[in-house]
Amino acid sequence: MSDYIQTYRDILSSNDLSQFCSEEIIEKLHRAQTEITEKNKHLNLTAITDEKDFIIKHWADSLKIVRYIPSGAKVLDVGTGGGILALAIAIARKDVNVTAMDSTEKKIRFVNELADLLSLDNLKAQGGRAEEWGKDEHRESFDFVCARAVADLPVLCELCIPLVKVGGLFVSLKGKNGKEELERANRAYKEFGCVLKETDDFELKENSESGQTGLERTIFVFSKTKKTPAEYPRKYSSIINKTIK
Repeated sequence: MSDYIQTYRDILSSNDLSQFCSEEIIEKLHRAQTEITEKNKHLNLTAITDEKDFIIKHWADSLKIVRYIPSGAKVLDVGTGGGILALAIAIARKDVNVTAMDSTEKKIRFVNELADLLSLDNLKAQGGRAEEWGKDEHRESFDFVCARAVADLPVLCELCIPLVKVGGLFVSLKGKNGKEELERANRAYKEFGCVLKETDDFELKENSESGQTGLERTIFVFSKTKKTPAEYPRKYSSIINKTIK
């Protein structure tokens, strides 16, 4: 067994993610990690390049949301960047179709190249901006919309919730200040048609022997119960300068 496979298994198992420890999944995650780290020399994709840190802070963190995704869902990753969240979902869940959206064309091209390299037929990357997609044919067309390290939660709610179908989910991954962001977003997510369904607080572990990395994380799961009012999302400048709180 390759050393990296055991490393992945140790870290994923320690974070209650043993269901993703098959060689097929790990090999694809490792190949993606290698390509992202190499491409990072020329394109700013991540500040995390150490192998173990990458597995913990990127893959384990991203895989934590997979259990919330309904079977056969149409998934959107908003502000995908280097595609880490979208890749993790597509690799772990062959039954869902993932769209990775970002405004930077070079990053979109890279994610599509990586999807081809890994034979991920359930992943495609598209250029765009959430505030524009929320006004066109993409509006309320996704079962599951997620975002990781993109913006403050009140802003993120206005960008993402208009893209979610009624009955669908918006899921946000946040750090140790997540509860403060949630308080600021209390009016926003309700205004856009959602209720808070679940909150999951956890700490990412390096492995069973060394214990906590000290990385506190929170997942917020919002369920969309009614259509978003037609005036949302607003222009990005208005979302930023006149955030609904």
